[in-house]
Amino acid sequence: MRALTWHGKRDVRVDTVPDPTIEEPTDIVVRITSTGICGSDLHLYEVLGPYLDPGDILGHEPMGIVEEVGPEVTEVSVGDRVVVPFNVSCGTCWMCGQGLHSQCETTQVKDRGMGAALFGFSKLYGQVPGGQAELLRVPFGNTLPVKVPHGPPDQRYVYLSDVLPTAWQSVVYADVPPGGTVTVLGLGPIGDMAARIALHKGASKVIGVDLVPERLARARERGVHTLDLNEYGKNLGEEIRGLTVGRGTDAVIEAVGMEAHGAPLARAAQNLAGLLPDAVGEKLMGRAGVDSMAAFNTAVDAVRRGGTISLIGVYGGSVDPVPMLTLFDKQIQLRMGQANVRRWVDDIMPLLNDADVLGVDGFATHTLPLEDGPRAYRTFQAKEDGMIKTVLTP
Repeated sequence: MRALTWHGKRDVRVDTVPDPTIEEPTDIVVRITSTGICGSDLHLYEVLGPYLDPGDILGHEPMGIVEEVGPEVTEVSVGDRVVVPFNVSCGTCWMCGQGLHSQCETTQVKDRGMGAALFGFSKLYGQVPGGQAELLRVPFGNTLPVKVPHGPPDQRYVYLSDVLPTAWQSVVYADVPPGGTVTVLGLGPIGDMAARIALHKGASKVIGVDLVPERLARARERGVHTLDLNEYGKNLGEEIRGLTVGRGTDAVIEAVGMEAHGAPLARAAQNLAGLLPDAVGEKLMGRAGVDSMAAFNTAVDAVRRGGTISLIGVYGGSVDPVPMLTLFDKQIQLRMGQANVRRWVDDIMPLLNDADVLGVDGFATHTLPLEDGPRAYRTFQAKEDGMIKTVLTP
């Protein structure tokens, strides 16, 4: 089969690799029909090279048609249409029973001290082959895949793999009061969708912050009050307070993470780690890794006293400087973590089956063949051609 594979920093290729096979009696094999490129994939493309091996298959946002099932699979059949959540979660352990699928006890990567394995996301999360490929082996065939109806276009459902549940969780964790206000920092796919969901769930004002004109314009069209970081810079917090009776918003969703704007020292350290031999680079990232805290510090500044920060942007540093005094003094509540995809599917599905409430059918700015994957990664990383969300079609 053809698959998009990692070969080095900013070097991904579409290679011919062996087809996946049934390895356990509850496995299924899915023929991928659509698969997204996520902002988190850029962490692998740019930063997390020490945790990858050449030939690793990337991607964690796939859907397709079941092609083969193991002998103990009873919940899906050959020909069924399914979305594959990015968490590799069993659905039956204690953590999954609590709705914490990202902490699945069956697939926790214990030798690295990490949570549940993820598709296509490095040694840190199990080095499981990903879904930017023609075929994907999916374990836990009775509990993991999300069965969806035939008929509507793939893009009605493909975002159930990551974008929709991640954004949904960020809004739930933000705990915006009825008619309350929320700032969304970063209007990439997750932040954009989080803003849409916050408005759908009844927020009276959603303030969206970014510095990419296309992202700002897109959010503005959905009713978001947008602020260009290039214009406000260090005065952003003051502007947000000015829009909220001097207090700041009830909640802030931080959807930027380690790709935060303006991180010269952090970026230099990450680049150095990527140039070192893997064993040395891993130690540097694991013991001395530091992220830019610009977006997080902005969230602390912009949220009102007694408010909530929902941290959904991915961080990778181990020694990030956290402003504990301010967090304590402002009595800020902080929630974070990988999305528990399966936990939120039942809440989201009615918004997809009945009508396109959240605008998912037109959410992708680019739909490209899998063979164009390397070019898509370059364009997405450079924020060129108005690329905000890309779906690849094997």
